[in-house]
Amino acid sequence: HPLVGKPAPAISLPAADGETYTLTPGAKGVPVALFFYPKSGSYGCTKEACQFRDALAEKDLFKRTKVEIVGVSSDAVDKQKTFVEKQKLTYPILSDPDGEARKAYHVGKGLFGLAETARVTFFIDSKGTVRDVLDTTLNYSAHVKFVSKWLDKLEAEEKKAAEAPA
Repeated sequence: HPLVGKPAPAISLPAADGETYTLTPGAKGVPVALFFYPKSGSYGCTKEACQFRDALAEKDLFKRTKVEIVGVSSDAVDKQKTFVEKQKLTYPILSDPDGEARKAYHVGKGLFGLAETARVTFFIDSKGTVRDVLDTTLNYSAHVKFVSKWLDKLEAEEKKAAEAPA
């Protein structure tokens, strides 16, 4: 992916509450999991969004690293609001009807062009660098595992750096 190893682009989009949400990776000094998905309320997207919600609530790794989770689809703000309320999502879900964020992150269509948006998760480290990208439209349950793996890796890197002789 062209963004791996490069600074993640900042994005400003309307969130489910209608307010503009600005994501500036690296600004808060925490890792970011930015996931793009095809459609709010569809089966796979609901499963994926709820797995992130549950990971934030239940997994010590997610709490400890203070990872910021942000979801993006092309759905309108009112549809995002319904989705967030129905699924009790605890993180920002953004509306990208014009595809600005998808363009900035080079996210194409999914399922050989059949889905409007691919299901893609970007793992961005606490300095704002894109470390890895998972692009699998069908395997929605792989995305939380992918983020967990990277959070473990970052923690190990930070621990190693802290132990290294100055």
